[in-house]
Amino acid sequence: MKGNTAHENPLYRECTIEAVIFDLDGVITDTAEYHYIAWKQLGQELGIPFDKEFNEQLKGISRMQSLERILQLGGQDQSYSQAEKADFARRKNEHYVSLLDSLTPEHTYPGIRELLLELRSAGIPAVIASASKNAPQILRALGLESLFEYVVHPDSVAHGKPAPDLFLRGAVEVGAEASRCIGIEDAQAGIQAIKAAGMIAIGIGEENVLKPAGADVVMKDTGGLNLSFLEETLQAFGC
Repeated sequence: MKGNTAHENPLYRECTIEAVIFDLDGVITDTAEYHYIAWKQLGQELGIPFDKEFNEQLKGISRMQSLERILQLGGQDQSYSQAEKADFARRKNEHYVSLLDSLTPEHTYPGIRELLLELRSAGIPAVIASASKNAPQILRALGLESLFEYVVHPDSVAHGKPAPDLFLRGAVEVGAEASRCIGIEDAQAGIQAIKAAGMIAIGIGEENVLKPAGADVVMKDTGGLNLSFLEETLQAFGC
C-alpha cells in the first residue's frame, strides 16, 4: 500500500481520508508509567527527585529532550558532557525496555485494534509517528505490527515534536496529502506537531489541555474512535 493514493478522482479525494497517523504512548497503549519509573530512577541516581506532575512535561518529546528537562530541573544541565548525557539516556532506555517485557495484546487501548482493522479493510494506511525509538518492539508485543503501514523512526527526521517533521514524514511514506490526514495524539507537543503539518488533530485526554494546543476534537479516551467518526471529523474540519 506504500505510495498508493486510493482515490485518483480529485473531486472524490477532496473529502477522503488518505492516512491516519497515530502517536503511540497514550494513544495505542499506556507505557507512560514505565517511562516515569525509568526516568525517576535515573533522576534519583543524579540527585534530582521529581514527581508525576513534572513527568507530564516529558510526554511527547524525545529521550534527549526529556533528559535535558530533568537536568535543568536539578540545575545540572551544564554539568555533563554530551557523551555522559548519551550514557544517561541509554541507561534509562535499557531500564524502560526491560519493563516493556510485561506488555501483552490486552494492554492495547479500547477501540484501537478495531479501528485499525476498519482502516485496513477500507485501504486507508495507518502510520505511527512517535518520539519513541522502541515503537516496533511495543507494536510487536501488542500484536499490532502488521496493522501499520509505516513506523516513522524519530532519528529519520530533523526535528521532533512539536515540529511537524514526524507527521509529514509519515504522510510522505504512504503517499498521502497532509491535509487529508488525521493525526491522533494525547500530548500538547503532538497536537501542535499535527497542526503544524496541516493535518486534522484529534486529541485523547483533557479538553482544557489539548484544545489550547490546537486540537480540532478532543475525546476522553479511545473507545469512541471508529472510521465513521474519523470521516465525520475530516468533513467537519478539513473539507
